[in-house]
Formats: sequence, C-alpha cells, structure tokens
Amino acid sequence: MLFHSSLRQELARSLAATVLVLLTIVMTMMLIRTLGLASQGNVNPSEVGLVLGYTMLGHLPTLLTMSLFMAMVWTFSRMFRDSEMIIWLTSGRSLLSFLRPLLQFVWPILILVLCMTVWVWPWSNQQIQQLKDRFEQRGDLERVSPGEFQESANGQRVFFIDKDQVRDKEGHNVFVAANTPSGQTVTSAQTGRIESLTDGRYLMLSEGQRLEIRRDDQRLRISEFKQYGSQVGAQEVVTVSPVPKAISSWQLIQQPTADHLAELAWRIGLGLAGFNLVLIALAMARINPRGARNGHLITAFFTFIVYYNLINLGQSWISAGRISFAGLLVVLHGGAFAIALGLLWMRARQWSVSVWWPRPARPATARGGSA
Repeated sequence: MLFHSSLRQELARSLAATVLVLLTIVMTMMLIRTLGLASQGNVNPSEVGLVLGYTMLGHLPTLLTMSLFMAMVWTFSRMFRDSEMIIWLTSGRSLLSFLRPLLQFVWPILILVLCMTVWVWPWSNQQIQQLKDRFEQRGDLERVSPGEFQESANGQRVFFIDKDQVRDKEGHNVFVAANTPSGQTVTSAQTGRIESLTDGRYLMLSEGQRLEIRRDDQRLRISEFKQYGSQVGAQEVVTVSPVPKAISSWQLIQQPTADHLAELAWRIGLGLAGFNLVLIALAMARINPRGARNGHLITAFFTFIVYYNLINLGQSWISAGRISFAGLLVVLHGGAFAIALGLLWMRARQWSVSVWWPRPARPATARGGSA
C-alpha cells in the first residue's frame, strides 16, 4: 500500500541518518572518556579499542531508542511542514491510522532494544569490569614501564626499571623505594624477576644493595646482597564482586535485592520507554510555521532527556527503598503511556485547551450618535 510503504521508507532513511550522526557523537565522547581512564591507570592503554567497543555495544540500546524517537519526530514534522500530512488527513486518513504502519516499522527495533538491554548490556559491562580488574590486579613489576617511576598496587612502593623492554617478568637495573612499618628502604639491584611461591608472588632481586632508615632512631643501615626477595602480591587474582549492571538479568530475578531490582527496572524500563516514545512522537509531531525550523527536534531531544533521567531517578529510588519495582513501572511508564494516548486522542479529535477554558468575550463597544 502506498501510504504504508512511503511512510516506512522515509522513517528508514531518517533513522539511518540519525543513528549515523548520534553514533559519531557518542563514539567521540566515549573515546575521550576511555582515553582519560587509560591516562589515569584504570584501563590498559593497549586495550582502549576493546573497552571502547564494549562501551559502545552497551550504550547501543539507548542510542537506538533516542535515534528512533528523533527520526519519527523529524519525519512527521517534515510531513506537516510540506503539507503532505494535510493531504493524507483530508483524503480520509486520521492521525490514529498512522499507528499501524508505525508499529509495523518499529516493533523489530523495540524487540532488539529490549534484547540488548536484557542480555548484551550486562555482558558488555562484565567484559569491561574483567578488563579493569585484570589490569588493576596485575603484578607490581608488570605495572612498571621501562624508564618511568610507577607506584605499586598498595601505594607503599615505587618501582623503576632501566631497560628497553621487559620479558618473562624480568627487568634490569631495578630500583625500589618502599615504606615499611619499621621505616623506609631503598633497594637497587642489577636484575629483578617475579616468582610465584606458595604464599604469594615475590620480587626476587639479584646483585644489589639495600639502604634502610629506621623510623624509631633514624639510624641508617646499608647492606649488600646476592639475592633478596620481597612479596609484591597475592598468588591468585582476587575475584571482585560484580556491580549490578554487570550481572545477568536471570541472576537479578533470582536474587531480588533492592539494587538488583533497581537495575532490572532500568533494563525493562528502557524497552517500555521506546514504545511510549513512539506514541509521544506521533502526538507531538506538529510544527509552528512561525517558530524555528528545527524547534521540534530540540523539543524532542529535551523530551527524551527528561524521560531517560526519570528512568535513572526511578532506579535510584528503588535502590534506596523509596518506591517498589512494580510501583515504578506503573507510575512512570504507565503514566507516560496514558499521557501519550491522551495527547494522541486529543490531536485526532482536534481538541485543545480552549475547549475547557474559552477566552472571555470582549465587551461590545457602544456607538455614539446624535439625537
């Protein structure tokens, strides 16, 4: 049918253009953020691209929802501006008749958004957390970049290795400054390597000397050694408890704590918000000929931001115990659905606020005349 096919084709073109623009903007912002994490030592610099890929994959549902909403508002506003919508309405079509082709176009995207928030979002966050934990829990000698001073994991040691490259966990011309309960020590050695023993990981130094300053009497003690060992970490990598956003949806359902229900409400809420935004886009797609040309896009952008922030606010309220899981879904998303249907019905019936609050009639002006 010409009506359905023309509408879906224009929506597809608008959606593709919107996704491309927003994807470029968001990717640039995420790249700057990831590079900042790498410069702070929270992410391995060699894994910046991998972290960026996982981050973009996790934020893709939000990006798709926003792009779909903006594309629908742009399409319907363009149809009103070019009087194409007037032609369809005067030919017997009502505003509600646009719902069928619109839902036929958006339902695969909404299902994709819901599936990605339920499965892909926690998986991508889990991969990012594993990369960060693995980088944070690496050995102290592995933290050291040749020619640079580097602080240890516990903040009690400073390492320096004068070597072009480190291989097999071994370095040359090693310098270690440490704070101990008894005082301060400065150790230098020709070589150093990491060995894993039964009670932990040790930095084994060979052919060096050790300078110790006692804290109680400030006495200085210098000693030479052929081999010296210092514990630098645990034997096994410590398993860090995952944050709620990195837990699978099925585990959130099995363990319905406040934080888990809050995260589950966010995931389900993003899919429900996508459906409500379809109705809102159709209800608000009208332009003012005297207004700004792209004013409707600005309004749509702030509408999405408000709705998305309300979802995040509801997540924090569930976590704090201020509202229940079902209560948030009913109040926020059910309320948005009712408001969207009400606005859409009023638009279809061409009702306005002036129906209930008519303007007061102006008093008649008396005409003067001679008798």
